[in-house]
Formats: sequence, structure tokens, C-alpha cells
Amino acid sequence: MHGVDDDEFEVKLGRIGNRKARKGSSYLRRVRQAAEKAGPRSHRASQFSGGRIGRGHAQGAMLAGRARGKRQRRVVIKARIVRIKAGDAGALRAHLRYVQRDGVTRDGEPGELYDANNDRADGKDFTDRSAEDRHQFRFIAAPEDSAELSDLKPFIRDLMHQMESDLGTKLDWVAADHFNTGHPHSHIVLRGKDDKGRDLVIARDYISDGLRARAADLITRELGPETEIEAARKRQQEVAAERFTRLDRAILRDAPDGCSGTRREAGKRFSLAGRANGAAANA
Repeated sequence: MHGVDDDEFEVKLGRIGNRKARKGSSYLRRVRQAAEKAGPRSHRASQFSGGRIGRGHAQGAMLAGRARGKRQRRVVIKARIVRIKAGDAGALRAHLRYVQRDGVTRDGEPGELYDANNDRADGKDFTDRSAEDRHQFRFIAAPEDSAELSDLKPFIRDLMHQMESDLGTKLDWVAADHFNTGHPHSHIVLRGKDDKGRDLVIARDYISDGLRARAADLITRELGPETEIEAARKRQQEVAAERFTRLDRAILRDAPDGCSGTRREAGKRFSLAGRANGAAANA
């Protein structure tokens, strides 16, 4: 008969868990540690914002960093990227009908579409070409001194030609000019395809800064630099304007720290109350 000691065994505790999982966890930990050494999160976030993805990122970054000329004329650019459902041309046709609606010309007539080469573009043909696009770009270009231009078409064509140069591709677009407001402006509809039929991706830096800077250069070249008399007249108009203006932004910039938290809304009330002083300060 064997002794009881023959069946005894000694338990030795080892590492618990999946070795592959431990290896992955260790790797992730090393990555996090390396990232922490690289700098604070706020700094890392500022290094990558997605603004450089797409065509025109180099021009957008260059133009964004360039100081605005003291006497350069302003152009407001509003941009919107619209997703298109496959085979759904209804929304495309509806937008073109909107930009061509009655009463938008100087004579109160319906708007006319035009493109790079024709004063009358075929909206149906443009819609058919765009039906399979993944997305579409829609811009509104409003030069501050657009009332001094007898025709907006040359300015828009020059702007789109400059945009083609910046993005490195031919662009398929139509536009319509509106004169039914105090500031004449143009609606531009741009297909979301490049000249090779691939999806057109434009860098956010270019859309937000580059295109506006190009437009300002063109309008300044056309009308000449802004004179001191014009600048003073515009500041005076902003004092009484019932909208958020450059004067308000200047006052917000210099607003006391007590406006932080609800800084924008509080700053608006502060600026509206003190525009006269702001106008004098900016004169």
C-alpha cells in the first residue's frame, strides 16, 4: 500500500489571464505612455484637427497664416457640404429652382444659371451629371463692396478658376447672382467630383480660410484697396446695424474676463450697448 504522501501535490500560483491579452494591454500601455510624454492632450489635439485632409490643404494653411491686408476688401464666403442620396435628384433640382427663383435680378426677373464658359447654363444637364455624386458643395460669395460691381460673373469665374488652380483639378459648377438684397451675392453649386471622376475632397482649411482670402485678393485687385474714407463710412454704418458686425467682434475681443462662460451672449449685449465707444476706438 502506497503512503498518503504519494498522491499529494503542491499548488504553485502563476500568472492569471490570457497571455495575448496581457501582451496587447502592455502594448497599449506603452503607446499611452509615449503619447503622454509627447505632450498634453490639448497640445496633441491642436496638432491634428482634420483641416489638412483633402485638396488645397497647403494653400489653406498658407493663406490662413497670412495676415489680412490693412486695406484689403472683405468677402463673406458661406460654405455647405450636402450629402446626396444615390439616384435622388429631387433635392438637387429643388436647390437650383431656389437660386433661380423670381425677383432676384436687378430687374426683378428670375435668376439665370451660368458656368465657366456660358452665360446660360443648363440646370437639368448639371443635375443629371450630379445625380450619382456622393456630395455637393454649395457656396455663397458676398463681396462687401459688391454693389460697385456692374456684373458679378467675371468675379465668380475668376474665383472658380483660382480655386481650380489651388485644388489641382477642373471643377464642374454653376452659379446664379442675386441682387434682391442690400448686398448683391452669388450662389455657387459645385459637383463633388474631380476631373477624373473621383470624389472631390477639399481641405477644411481651404474652405474656411483659403477661398475667402482668394476672393478678397480678387475683389481688391478689381476695385483697388479700401480707402480710409470707405473704411470710416463702413465703421459708421456698423454702429447702427442690427446685426453682429466687425465692431462687435472687436469689442468682444477686448471684453473683460467677466464675460467668460456666457462670454458670447454677454459680449453681444455689452457690444450693442457700447458701439459708439467702439466706433471711436476703431476710428
